[in-house]
Amino acid sequence: MNAETLRILDSIAHDRSIDRELLIEDLEQAMVSAARKHFNSLDTEEFGCQMDRLSGVIRLWRNVEGEGIEEIPLSEMGRIPAQTAKQVMIQRFREDERNSLLDEFAKRQGEVVTGAAQRYEGGALVVQVDRAEGFMPRSEQIPGEQFHPGDRVRCLILDVRDAGNQVKIVLSRSHPDFIRRLFEQEVPEVSERVIEIKAMAREAGFRTKLAVSSIDSKVDAVGACVGVRGSRIRNIVDELNGEKIDIVRWNESSQVLIANALKPAEVEEVSLCFELGRATIIVREDQLSLAIGRRGQNVRLAARLTGWDIDILTPEEFAKGLENLEATVRGIEGITDVMLDRMGALGMISVFDIEEVGEGVLVEELELTDELAATIVERAGVRAHEISEEQAKAKEEAAAKADEEQSADAILSAPDADAESSAASILGGGPAEPAALPSTELEESSGEPTDATDATDATDAAAEASADALLGGPPSSEDAGTASQES
Repeated sequence: MNAETLRILDSIAHDRSIDRELLIEDLEQAMVSAARKHFNSLDTEEFGCQMDRLSGVIRLWRNVEGEGIEEIPLSEMGRIPAQTAKQVMIQRFREDERNSLLDEFAKRQGEVVTGAAQRYEGGALVVQVDRAEGFMPRSEQIPGEQFHPGDRVRCLILDVRDAGNQVKIVLSRSHPDFIRRLFEQEVPEVSERVIEIKAMAREAGFRTKLAVSSIDSKVDAVGACVGVRGSRIRNIVDELNGEKIDIVRWNESSQVLIANALKPAEVEEVSLCFELGRATIIVREDQLSLAIGRRGQNVRLAARLTGWDIDILTPEEFAKGLENLEATVRGIEGITDVMLDRMGALGMISVFDIEEVGEGVLVEELELTDELAATIVERAGVRAHEISEEQAKAKEEAAAKADEEQSADAILSAPDADAESSAASILGGGPAEPAALPSTELEESSGEPTDATDATDATDAAAEASADALLGGPPSSEDAGTASQES
């Protein structure tokens, strides 16, 4: 049994990556705990145990006061102490395994691993990664992705936490670093640091923008990341289930970088306001939708990539903003063309910008007096308020016009009966009723000979009554008789 015990300890140490010496020490401590329980002792120094590392022989003793060391045969321990030793060993082995997992995965934090999907627990995906289970919260999953038990899952070890009696391994597929690690695996120049990923912005499942640069002038950073005929980038896109990836050439100039980040749109001009951290981009009308992107995604990612707030304007809107600014401040005494040009150079291209930057910036950057700066800001604020009201009014009018057009389209597209009913309602009357045809018309339309049916008589009577009403009264008795004879 001693050799068998050593074999079992070696197997546990190998399978669970636990130090063999640590397991032997755990076994020795378990035997001491069993002896203390057997002899009802509270003295932690009274008993001792040692296991031979080669033969597996276990020696257990008791320190008896005045008598020295007294050997305790293991056969005398009994069932209850053995059960105690078993429980202690299991507990200590679990602690050792937890510490081993914590040390191992803490070193692997930030690494991309491949695991197997196990199950979903409250929206979180549980993934078997090597000998441990990791969990991927819903917030770290790519929207729309769904895995089945046994599916291969490639993910990033985002965090490793010591949660008391267990180790929590947090996995992610939506974190930007997951993209970074995939590029390191697919593009050797990135892993060798010849190409550097300078900045990144991602909306997981939809689109990612990367800004890359090369320290070697012979290496094209964008071309190397794309690969021959797109082979490298295609592997990453396939791993992300079709997520679009834009690779942007890095530039130290913010103006050039912003223009690159907004591609595929063509940018006409970039105006930067450092005081507001805002970039105003001018693009042609036909490039406006490309620059903004679907639901604003392109400009939003470009702003996060570059670190600038980005406003996109057409040349007409840009010129109108400058005209409003010039018309507002030119009439102020002390304002010169040079000051207006410097405002534009500083990125202050509208009355809203002047109102937002405030007096201090005008005094410091344009070297204006406090009184003049206060006047400019005040005038700009008034004009900005007027423009806001004009824009709100125009928006309301456009919405009302759209509602009217929609109502008109609904009426025109309705069936004839519904249209007549709607028209009658609008004119103040009820729904139009079909007019009764004269008897002769009924005969011609039916193609049948005249019969004095109840329906025809009723129609004739109604027609005569209507005629009487129009002529001023009922006919005389003679007229009635004549009419009867003629009929």
